[in-house]
Amino acid sequence: MKQQIFSITDLAREFDVTTRTIRFYEDQGLIEPERDGQRRLYRRRDRVRLMLILRGKRIGLSLQEIRELFDLYDAARDDAPQLQEFVRILARKEQQLQEQMEDIRVVLGEIGQLRAQCEKTLDKRLPDA
Repeated sequence: MKQQIFSITDLAREFDVTTRTIRFYEDQGLIEPERDGQRRLYRRRDRVRLMLILRGKRIGLSLQEIRELFDLYDAARDDAPQLQEFVRILARKEQQLQEQMEDIRVVLGEIGQLRAQCEKTLDKRLPDA
């Protein structure tokens, strides 16, 4: 069975990222394409890792957290340690987002009060039409 090979352009187009982004993740050691001269040859594993990196970034994971998950997966004979760590990371990220939502609610309330005070002050100063 022949393994599918992707070019950097293929992956950039598929995931709507720049080739520079993919090279950055390669420089960070998160993906490891083979080389054929100057050409990078990406395998299914690299494609899946790129998808996971982008998904992780979208939910707010740091590259270090993503790297730790990849390292756990690579070192484990099963994926239980990786899944346990991922649950821990997701719980922490969820807590951070809940705190941010609460902060936003407080700030929106303060903005609403200030706007109402300003409108009330303006109404007192403007002559009735």
